[in-house]
Parts: sequence; C-alpha cells; structure tokens
Amino acid sequence: MTDWYQLAPDQVAAELGSNSRTGLDQSEVADRRTHYGPNELHDLGGRSAWAILTEQLFSAMIALLFVAATVSIYLGEYKDAVAIVAIIVLNAALGFAQDFRAEKALAALKRYSVPNVKVWRGGAIDVLPARELVPGDLVALEVGNLVPADCRILQSTNLRIQEAALTGESEPVDKSITAIDSAVPMADRTNMAYLGTTVAFGHGQAMVTNTGMTTELGKIAHSLQTVRPKPTPLQTRLGILGRSLALTALGIVAVVYILGIVAGADPRVMLLTSLSLAVAVVPEGLPAVATVALAIGARRMFRRQALIRKLPAVETLGSVTVICSDKTGTLTENRMSVTVLDIAGHRLDLTEHLRDDDQGTAIAEGSTSRTTDSCPRIDPDDPQQLALALLLAGAGLCNDAELKSPKQGEPWKAVGEPTEAALILAAARLGLPKGELNENFPRVDELPFDSDRKRMTTVHVVKPTHCEGPGYRRSAVTDVLAHLGDVERIAFMKGAVDSVLSCCEYYWEQGAPEELDDESRARIVAANDQLAAMGMRVMGVSFRPLDDLGLARSDATDHDEVRPAPPRETEEAHIFVGLIGMIDPPRPEVRDAVIRCRQAGIRPLMITGDHPLTAQHIAQQLGIANGKPVVHGTELAAMDARQMEQRAASTSVFARVAPQDKLSIVQALQKQGHVVAMTGDGVNDAPALKQSHIGVAMGRTGTDVSKEASDMILLDDNFATIVNAVEEGRIVYDNIRKFVRYTMTSNAGEVWVMVIGPLLGMPLPLLPLQILWVNLVTDGLPGLALAVEPAERETMHRAPYPPTENVMGRGMWRDIAWIGVLMGAVSMLMGFLYWYHGFDAAYWRTVVFTVLTLSQLGNVMAIRAERDSLFQIGVFSNLALVGAVALTIVLQFAVIYIPWLQSLLKTAPLSLRDLLFCLLASTIVFWSVELKKFLRRHPTYASSDS
Repeated sequence: MTDWYQLAPDQVAAELGSNSRTGLDQSEVADRRTHYGPNELHDLGGRSAWAILTEQLFSAMIALLFVAATVSIYLGEYKDAVAIVAIIVLNAALGFAQDFRAEKALAALKRYSVPNVKVWRGGAIDVLPARELVPGDLVALEVGNLVPADCRILQSTNLRIQEAALTGESEPVDKSITAIDSAVPMADRTNMAYLGTTVAFGHGQAMVTNTGMTTELGKIAHSLQTVRPKPTPLQTRLGILGRSLALTALGIVAVVYILGIVAGADPRVMLLTSLSLAVAVVPEGLPAVATVALAIGARRMFRRQALIRKLPAVETLGSVTVICSDKTGTLTENRMSVTVLDIAGHRLDLTEHLRDDDQGTAIAEGSTSRTTDSCPRIDPDDPQQLALALLLAGAGLCNDAELKSPKQGEPWKAVGEPTEAALILAAARLGLPKGELNENFPRVDELPFDSDRKRMTTVHVVKPTHCEGPGYRRSAVTDVLAHLGDVERIAFMKGAVDSVLSCCEYYWEQGAPEELDDESRARIVAANDQLAAMGMRVMGVSFRPLDDLGLARSDATDHDEVRPAPPRETEEAHIFVGLIGMIDPPRPEVRDAVIRCRQAGIRPLMITGDHPLTAQHIAQQLGIANGKPVVHGTELAAMDARQMEQRAASTSVFARVAPQDKLSIVQALQKQGHVVAMTGDGVNDAPALKQSHIGVAMGRTGTDVSKEASDMILLDDNFATIVNAVEEGRIVYDNIRKFVRYTMTSNAGEVWVMVIGPLLGMPLPLLPLQILWVNLVTDGLPGLALAVEPAERETMHRAPYPPTENVMGRGMWRDIAWIGVLMGAVSMLMGFLYWYHGFDAAYWRTVVFTVLTLSQLGNVMAIRAERDSLFQIGVFSNLALVGAVALTIVLQFAVIYIPWLQSLLKTAPLSLRDLLFCLLASTIVFWSVELKKFLRRHPTYASSDS
C-alpha cells in the first residue's frame, strides 16, 4: 500500500497517472470507475431481522419457560401459561428492538458521504456527485465542505481541516503540501485530507488517492461490520442458570414422583404434583424481574446523565474492570483555556487566581461585567503587571474572536475559534475586554494567519488618552495606553513561539525594550519547551510601534482613511512580550471519579489521538498515569498480538492512536478477561465501541455513527457519569442476585416440604394448586419489589465480580440449601404436629401452606442486604417491598378465610391461636438469616470464614 503522505506532489500525480494541474483525462475516468467502483461505503450484510429474533428465542432460560408454559397448560393453569408466554414475548421484543438498532451503525456511517464536489477533468472544472470520484481526480477543498475522499493535498492556502471525527484531535489541523519523510500516525499526516472530515478554514486543491471502502473511513466501516459483540455477563450468567435449573427440574420430577409412589400415593396425583414442583423450581419471574431491574437502573442512570440504549448494558456496567476513555471532552472540558502567562521569566499561573463559571466562561473586571475577588488587578506602578496587560492586550487585539455582550451580572462569553476565544477571555479576566480594546486600538490592517508563517499580525491606531478628563474611567486599557506614551500606531503579532521570535530583535523587560541576545532568546525557548512539556499549546506575543516607519498620524477611524503599514516592515524588529500557555483543562470532578474507579477495582485508561505530552500531563493531573511511559500510536502499529496484550496490561496512557489501535487495545484487554467500557465520539471510535462490552458515546459532541454503535450515551460527555453508571450497574446486578437468592430459596423450601412429608409417612403435604399459589404470590410482587432495592454500603469499595461468575456464586448455593431446608422443616414440623394430633387434611395442609408462605416473606425482608441487618438499612427504605409483603399477607389471609377461595385451593379457616402460632413459626427463617449476617459481621467469624 502506498504511503501517499511520504511522496512529493509531483510524485503523487505520477504514481496515480494523473496531472496536478488539469486532473484526469475523461478517457481515463470510465476505466477507473469500472476498476475501483463508486466512491461510497458498502454494506457487507449484517444480521437479518429473522436472525436477531432467532437469537432472542434460543436460550436455556427461554426454553425452560416454554416447558413451564406447556406444563401449566397440561395442568389446566391457563392463566399461568399466558403469563409465562407474555414474559417470553416481552423479552424477545425488547432484545430484538435493541439489537436491530445496533445494526443501524453503518447507515449512520453512510451519511458521511458527500453529495457534490468540484473536480477538474481534462483542465475543465465541473461539479459532480462525490460517488463518481476515482483515484487521480483533482478536487477543490473549500471552507465548510466535507472532504469527498482520501486525498493528497497539492495546494494549500491557510487550509485547516477539522479531523476530530477520525483522529480525536480537538483542534483543526493546519495543512501543507510538504512530503513527510518517516512513517507517522494519521493525526500527523499534515499533507493528507480524509473522507468525512471538514474544511474549517482556507482553501486548497487535492488529488484523490483512495475512494469508497479503501478510504480510512471505509476501513472503519469494514471493521464495524465484522465486529461481533460478545454476550453480556448477565446473558452468560442467566444462560448457565437456565441450564442448571433445567437439570434440577428434571431431577425433582423424578425424585418426588418416586417418593410419592413408594408412599402409596395416586400415580396421577404424584405426576401432577411433581410437574407442579418442576414449574415451581423454574423462576419464571426472573426474566421479568431482570427486565424491570434493568429498566429501573436505566431510568436512574438517565437522571444521572447516562442514556442507556441497550438494557443488558445496565448490568454489564457493574462488571466493568477497565474503562478506556478518550481525553477531549470526556476527561477534559473540551475548551481551550489560558492557564499560564510568562514575561521575561516571571510566570503567572491563572488557575490559582481566576475561576470560571460552569460553562467555562470568563469573568472580567470593570463596569461592563461582574467582578470577583479572585481576579488579579493590574497595578499600573508594577512593570510586570503592565507587561501582563500588554501581553494580553496584544493577544486580544491580534484576534478575530469576539465577546458576546453580557447582561448585567453575567460573565463574558466568547464566540470564535477555540484558541482565539480562550485568549480574549483571558484578556477580559484582567480587565481588557475586547470591546474596549477595539475602541481604543482600532484595527487598520492585518496579515492573517497561514500555515507557512504560523503567525498573525494586525496593525492598530493608538487613540490618545485624556487623563482625568470628562468621562475618564481608569481601567487596564487606559493603563496600557498611558504606558505606550505618544505611540500613534502599533503592530501586534501572535503565533508559534519560534515563528514570532524570528521576527523579534528586542524583548520587553521592566517596562522597556531590551536587545534580544542569545541568552534571552535561549531563556524564551526554554520557557516554551517547559510549557510544551506540560502538555500546553504555547503562543508568543510581540509588538512594534510603527511611528518610525514614517507613517503620517491620522485621527480617523475609517479604515479607508488610514494608510496601512507595509507588510514586510510590519513584521520586522518586533519586541517580544511573553508567552501564553493554553490547555484544555481537566474536568474538576474527574479526579474524584478516577479515585472512585480505583477504590472499586476498576482500571482507568486514556486512549487519545492527541499529542503524547498533552495526554501525559492530563493523565498525571487526573491520577490516571501509573508511572509507565506513554505508548505512541507508531509503537502500537509495530506490535504483534502478544506485545499488544502486554502493553495493554501495563500501560495507562495511549496517544496518537489510529482507529485500528483502539480496536486492538480493546480486544487485547478482553483476551485478558477484562470487561471493557470504551468511550468515543468520532467515526474512528465506532469499531472499538461496538467491540467493547460497553460502548459509551458522547451525547454532545458524538457523531451519529458513534452513538449508533454504542450501548450508552453520556448526555454530559463526562467521565464521572460513567463511574456513576457503573455504580448503578452494580446495584442492578446485586438486586437480580437478591431475587435469584429469594426465589430459589423459596422454591427449595417448597421442594423440601414435598420431600420431608412422605419421609414422615404423611400424605401429600401440598396440593398442586397450593404449590402454584405459593409460587405465584411470593415470586410475584415481592420479587419485583427487590428490583428497586437501594444500594448497599461499600457498593463502590469492592472489586467488580468476575464476568464468568455464576449468578448463584459466592455462597448462594449454600444459603439456598440451608435456608430451604430450614423453611421446609419448620413448615412440615408445624404440619406434622397438627396431623399427628388428628386434625383433618385440609386444616393441617393450611398450616403448612401458611407457614411456608409467610416464611418466604420473612426471608425476602432479611436478604435485602448481604451483610447489614434489616434494622440498619431501615425497614421502610424500600416502600415498594414493604407494600408487596403486606399485600401478599392479605392475599394469603384471603385464601384462608374467603369461602370460594377455600373451595378452590382446598384450605380451611385457622383459629386465631393457630394463626398466631403460624405467624410466630414463620419468623424463624427471618431471625436465622439475621443471625447469620450478624455472625458474618463479627470479626471473629469473619476471620474464620475467610
């Protein structure tokens, strides 16, 4: 594959068989279109709607529910069958809708195609649909246009292209025509333009090198279509649980049936009973509870600025072990901000003196804006303070951004290119608002910025001051004017430090110009290097009084009446004032979020297209850096799979990465067993977003492609929101586990009742309808209410649970066993006593029926927390569950005391004394679980248990 950026313009044209001035001959175009095809992205074919639906219906849990529905129909329980089928349909519909939306990512990617473009063919210019372009075409690049294909730039006039969607570079990139000698990542290929990026400034000509699926955007499209996301931890866990329960149900059917036959029961009754127990074992409410828990979690996340696109992502967040985050806009505020001013070796850190409002807008002094005590005031008697004012006045005047007029009491807001906006906001902070500067220093000429000079120069008339005159108001602007004396015209320059220095013969020191010797020049260069090493974008500012050029003074303000200074002389013999360091500042809340990540056992990584020094500096400020060096994109490109895994395991900061690198990093982490959340906002992030377990797109700055490929969208583009979402995900998984623990313990109690009864020589302890009733009322509302259980203590102070963990892991099987045995034993002991003393079958069965039901309600209250007592977390901290338990008790009393329900379920009314005995016996399970939690909290027990 040809590296076009390493070839000179003439070589590119020769290699492509084209002409750098006239483009392709028409005779060549038809052959090339046949060979290369149309310049558009192709759909390689994703999953069909039928395939997506089939995936939703073929799982162990769904198959088990189908069996349960079939058995319910056989038993004549048509309502139960309808309810189970409804659950199956609901889950299939939700899963289908979520997966079908994910297949739209390519459709969003196609919107990056360009409708029309100016192209030269045979020396004649024409406007053609972009899909007709072929390699070798000569095209025009103009402000506001999307780049129509991958191109090598042949002409550039102040050309700047916004490539954030592809490279992650937050600033528009200056483009040139110069060949690059060595291999560099995409973000540093300054002589290339790529499909899907936008021309932000200037204009130029370029030759098409790649079209359609061979473009960088096409490679992303191919990756996006070939990536197949892995099943979520919840899907894996529920699949394992479903298979386990299927085998358990079969075993129960066989054991209970055989025990009944041995005890002399009617074979048909035993078949119905064993099948009823099999249905009882199946937690048919689990899919519904899981869906409700996920939906509630998604709603809570939305309140915390995280929009969930795919419900399983809610729980998956709780298992995340690594968060791979972009820098710009997620870890940082996505705005340039002046942080350091340097004059003759004296440095002012503005972050220590200035504060911004929530939107990053500046607050200036003076009557036109509100003031703050934290803003430093210009001292006219301090040469360094005046030099700072002169530095910012130059930056504010040599500037095309504008301040929006604030309302009374509101802060300034800037409109314009981000870097220039940051400069005029900094000037406003020190009492130099752009309006006052323009009024006192009207611009009369300019030399605009271009990528070759890397600087901008403006010429201004200096209005005289009338100190102490009518209407005079002392301000930083008047101090600068007074300090300039009788200067009539002045030129200000700003730009890259080396470029500005090349035009300077003096530097400003203690209120006067001094000759710029080698020592002072070396000091300025060292200061520039130091600020750059801190990840800052550094600009130099200089000025020159122009009176010595022999220009006549004019008090006119109309540009036509003022003779501009000669451009060559305007940029000579300047006086260097100082350096301005800018950076996209970290979000203040992110550092605490990173600390929470580490406390929760989650490893944060920064993966960005920005410069390594900038990435390293931000990572150190936020606590992401781990002391390891930043890995550059060129290093990643040279690694094999094993080396990639090793670096992914040890490195926290990756910079200048290419789209494929992001995907490779995610895959390397997944091979190590990590559950990966990946953030992104650009087209280049889409494959990695889709590959990761949790793709997180930016809601404010994200492209449609990244959003369609994601599982979650950050409405505030904030890293801290991801951490909040992880907490909600952990709550969801904990609550799903609580439901599984509760329903399986209850089901185990029902099974033990049916096993213990025949062993004691008793008739059938519960009838089939009674089993189904217990299963219905206890697994229903109380189980659903567990989905809204609040977070437990230490939710974010533990490591994430392994994604391969069985949903009934960490001792749940043990709890199910002993609590189930206890529940069954207590229920059967009460029933045995009444059977032994000669009570009729309906009465003692009602005792067993009631104790078993109420014991399960005590169990659900006790298992609301794994360690803390119910009385520590608060009985009424989950009002939904309290209400569900109360309603279930009412329903249980109804089947005991309402005649037609007695007839239906074969129950008998209990006396008040016997009802109180049942209530008392049913609390044994509750107090036993509370005792177990107390012993677990006890230090002696905890040490022995570990």
